[in-house]
Amino acid sequence: MIRALAATAAAAAASVAFAAATPGASAPAFTLADLSGKPVNLADYRGRTVVLEWHNFACPFVQKHYRSGNMQALQKKYGKDVVWLAVSSTARTASDYYEPASIASELRRFDAQPARYLMDTPGDVGLAYGAKTTPHMFIIDAQGKVVYNGAIDDKRSANLDDVKIAKNYVAAALDEVKAGKPVSTPSTAPYGCSVHYR
Repeated sequence: MIRALAATAAAAAASVAFAAATPGASAPAFTLADLSGKPVNLADYRGRTVVLEWHNFACPFVQKHYRSGNMQALQKKYGKDVVWLAVSSTARTASDYYEPASIASELRRFDAQPARYLMDTPGDVGLAYGAKTTPHMFIIDAQGKVVYNGAIDDKRSANLDDVKIAKNYVAAALDEVKAGKPVSTPSTAPYGCSVHYR
């Protein structure tokens, strides 16, 4: 009985978290420190399209998109039009936690181009958005509304070769936003490694 109640409470908490970041809803506000400790406030980017990429270099699904160059290509292609923010919500106590200096080193190694990389070690922002996996992608429009929540693409594997034949949901959504069109696929199921919250 206690176990069933706990499971019900956990499911309810998860649904509340995801409701806060559903397409059409206002994006949850946040201020997080970047890798150098400087605060980054989402509100500062009002009027611009923002991409949030939940991230952890230890995850093979993240490695798929960085080793193939896929994520960096997206960051560079859309860098002039959007603010690309990578986010780590991994708890310090997790085995796959990376210190900021290690993340910075890996970003350089992969020639990654996010505008900022944000540390959400307490996990509050990840939980507010309902970020489940790395990667888990969100797109916020210039009015501060979530217009996409989900997977980067439709190939739910860690195989690098699948990137070439995948339908990239993020690229499609960003192209539609830039063209002033509604996002035709605003929500998909994310795939990847579970975010290890505290």
